[in-house]
Amino acid sequence: MTLRLKTAGIWALKLIAAFIMLQTLYFKFTAAPESVYIFTQIGMEPVGRIGIGIMELIASILILIPATTVFGAILGVGLMSGAIFFHLSKLGINVMDDGGQLFIYAVIVFLCSLILAFLNRTTLFNLIRINNKYRF
Repeated sequence: MTLRLKTAGIWALKLIAAFIMLQTLYFKFTAAPESVYIFTQIGMEPVGRIGIGIMELIASILILIPATTVFGAILGVGLMSGAIFFHLSKLGINVMDDGGQLFIYAVIVFLCSLILAFLNRTTLFNLIRINNKYRF
């Protein structure tokens, strides 16, 4: 695999994850009926809706910055793990007749973030190693 192809693949993963998370922010921050319904069902309306939106914004920004991709990816995995959990436990896959679209988006972001975290794991391991080296 050429370096150019690998770089393009990594940027595709970053853009997909960030675009999906950023796209949903409009609905969370404007209190769209679908978002209010979802967060009411899981008992997190309105604080959870806004808080998750802020965390998704942070994750998206971190994913797009090469030096912080691993941190955004880890945050993305955590956020989407929660979304997938609630879809499978309380919400169902099909929410308000969306045909499972939100669930599919959560799975896509989860997978993109998981791959990005794996590909950037050395950044995280090096940070841990540096911090342990200077521990008293």
